[in-house]
Amino acid sequence: MATASRYSQVLELIFSRKYKRGASEIEFDRDEIIATAAELGFTVKNVGDLVYSFRYRARLPASIQKAAGDRMWIIRPAGTARYRLVLVPMRDFTPNQNIMPIKVPDATPGIVARYALSDEQALLAKLRYNRLIDTFTGITCYSLQSHLKTSVPELGQVETDELYVGVDKRGAQFVIPVQAKGGRDRLNMVQIEQDMALCANRFAELTCRPIGAQFMGTDVIAIFEFAMTDEGVMIATERHYRLVAPDDLTAQDLIAYRETAD
Repeated sequence: MATASRYSQVLELIFSRKYKRGASEIEFDRDEIIATAAELGFTVKNVGDLVYSFRYRARLPASIQKAAGDRMWIIRPAGTARYRLVLVPMRDFTPNQNIMPIKVPDATPGIVARYALSDEQALLAKLRYNRLIDTFTGITCYSLQSHLKTSVPELGQVETDELYVGVDKRGAQFVIPVQAKGGRDRLNMVQIEQDMALCANRFAELTCRPIGAQFMGTDVIAIFEFAMTDEGVMIATERHYRLVAPDDLTAQDLIAYRETAD
């Protein structure tokens, strides 16, 4: 039996037992996942992977999605080893295919590009070496820490792919959490909410500008800035960057970018 199918069975059974018509939240914990799997006749070896899979890779089982109506369920942390299915407005953070990429000379060292071990790592390296966070935000940014794992009150453990700090021309300072997605992974509302909570808890004196980055093929990177609204997390800005050889940036490109400069 495939792992994905087992994950679906576990979550469906937990949901079916706890969901009441009209409910917008359902809490469960690690022990319930383990016990439910055992009841179904198998073992979930990595409980964290089950939760991660439905947050960022796989769609929730159809029976759960059906109960969402015109909204959608997401899995939020609810403390140490506790989780909460929450009904929220429909959101899609998939890159807009109709946005024209901006050409940027590729400054990624060849040896780094060749030996990057994963899509996520390759994406973080390209963001860093090409200073795309600086370009996108319009401020001077510095990588503070990669893969920051820490705990936040009421959420439990959270992880940010990379954390930048930055300063603008007025001297204002910023903290910029970055979530990077490659392969089958998708940008997700929960991680952006966690990044915002992390910044509010650990960097309250800095302005938080949460960023998401997604590969669109091997040479195009979509970058998003998110904002919290009365309707939840929404995309504030989206731009796409195509990393090219210097000779591929033409005089016509430069003229067009100059004429459309902010």
